[in-house]
Amino acid sequence: MTREARGRALVWRAGMPEAEVVAGLLVEFRDHFGRTWPSENAFIAGVERLMGQTDAEYLLAAPDADSAPAAVCQLRYRFGVWYAAEDSWLEDLYVRESARRRGLAAALMDAALTRARERGCRRMELDVNTANAAGRGLYERFGFSAGSSEQGGENLMMRKVLEEGG
Repeated sequence: MTREARGRALVWRAGMPEAEVVAGLLVEFRDHFGRTWPSENAFIAGVERLMGQTDAEYLLAAPDADSAPAAVCQLRYRFGVWYAAEDSWLEDLYVRESARRRGLAAALMDAALTRARERGCRRMELDVNTANAAGRGLYERFGFSAGSSEQGGENLMMRKVLEEGG
C-alpha cells in the first residue's frame, strides 16, 4: 500500500523503518488511558516483532503530505472457520489529540476495510468502550454494530486478563 489520499488525509501501510513512529503513537494511546506500562521499549520491540510477521499490519495517517504521522491503527489477521476465510481484527485505532476532527480516523477506517478486503477477509471485528461515544459513532458510520446472533441477543466482546503487567 502506497501513500493514498483518503479524503483530506494521507494513509499508508507502515514499514519497518517506521516502527518507532508507530510505537510512539501507541505510547501516546497508552498515556491517554493514564497507564505507564508497557514501557516505550516494550512497545518498540512489540511493534517490530509484529511487523516481522504476516498476520499483523500497521496503517499510519497524516493530515497532509507535509505533516508527520498523527494517527495509527493496528490490524491483525487470522483464519476464521465460521466464514471459511480470513478474519481481520482492528486492535487499535488512535489519533493524536492535536490532529482530531480532521478526518484521520475515518481515513484509517476506510483504509483498514480496504486492506482487509484485499487480504480476502470476510469479517472485521473490533472492540470499543461504551463510554467512547466518538469511537462508537465512527465505527457505526462504517457499518459496525454490536449485532445480534442467530440465537438472539447482543454479541459481547469479553476478556480476561491472565497476568497484569507492571
